[in-house]
Amino acid sequence: MKHKNMICAAVLALVLVAAFGYRFTHPAAGGGAHAETEEPGHGEGGKEEKGEKKEAPGPATVRMEPGVQLQNGVVVAAAGKERLAAVISATGKVEVNADRVAHVSPRIAGKIVSVHASLGDGVRSGQVLARLDSVELGEALSRYRQSQTRLELARNNMQRVKTLVEKKIAARKEILQAETDYRMAETELHTDRERLLLFGVSPDDLDRAAKGRILLPVRSPIGGVVTEKHAIVGELSDPAKSLYTIADLSSVWVLVDIHEKDLAKVRRGQAVTVMVGAFPGRKFRGRVTYLADAVDEATRTVKARVEVANPGRQLKPEMFATVELAVAAGAQPVLAVPEEAVQELDGKKLVFAARKENEFEPRAVQLGQASGGMVEVVSGLKEGERLAVKGAFILKSELKKGELEGN
Repeated sequence: MKHKNMICAAVLALVLVAAFGYRFTHPAAGGGAHAETEEPGHGEGGKEEKGEKKEAPGPATVRMEPGVQLQNGVVVAAAGKERLAAVISATGKVEVNADRVAHVSPRIAGKIVSVHASLGDGVRSGQVLARLDSVELGEALSRYRQSQTRLELARNNMQRVKTLVEKKIAARKEILQAETDYRMAETELHTDRERLLLFGVSPDDLDRAAKGRILLPVRSPIGGVVTEKHAIVGELSDPAKSLYTIADLSSVWVLVDIHEKDLAKVRRGQAVTVMVGAFPGRKFRGRVTYLADAVDEATRTVKARVEVANPGRQLKPEMFATVELAVAAGAQPVLAVPEEAVQELDGKKLVFAARKENEFEPRAVQLGQASGGMVEVVSGLKEGERLAVKGAFILKSELKKGELEGN
């Protein structure tokens, strides 16, 4: 009996396995197949959700009320077309203004006793740079003192003779001789004094000369910066040896090469813009002061000299520079905006277009030529659109501030 029950259980198990295998190898054409391919939560309504596209976020804007714009110097104006002047671009090098440089050396030979200025120091006109002990100065001082003594003796003799003439003890011709001697002594003293002043001795030094020995001062003839120093204590120096070079760097020269084909467009007095790699975006203003009379045979260029004001001494001698010379406008008008209206953000050039009275949209633009503080807008802006022509930097700061707060 027990054996018969085991056989029945085995047969029943085989039937169940066969039925289960048949269901998966022969699926129904209806709901079974549909249930297998449909993903949970993606019925008919789910498919519609999957097909929907999310709306792209609009461009970031900067909101600023008109009163705040006025306080921050934000000025809005319409973009318009202008006739930009053509620009000649040339390369050059910054050099010291040769009209504002001085090589300082002593007027007479002597031994350097003290040094009062070093390389890079700023000095004023008349400032003592070094002092020398000079034999020639000592001799000149000795003659000056002798002249002082002779003048005093001649003055006393003239007064004595005048007294004798008044008393009719001396003849009148003696007073004439005494006056002549006094005038000659006075002239000699004046000559000796001028010699000392020419050596570089100041009037105050002369007042102290009667009390003892003085040292020869070497003074700067101009105000500027010490660019070279050769003065060393203990060395001998003479007028042939320069102790210092002083340069007034408030104005510098930029020597540029003008191509022969552009020569007719360049003239003396022409306005120039100078840029250097050390200060990107900084523009220095200058004027052409000289044009060479000969063309370089190898490069077919002409040397031009540009004089540039150098506030803060940012332009350094030997710097390479790019020079732009504006020439007369002759092209068709182009859409142009002030250079200060263009800002750079994440490597892109932007302007801030006014969408409303209190709302600005940063707009990427493509730029063309620049001249006279204006820059051409090739794309990204249309004529008549209003934008921030001043204070764009403030709007850029507000935009970055908003992005940081959003993160």
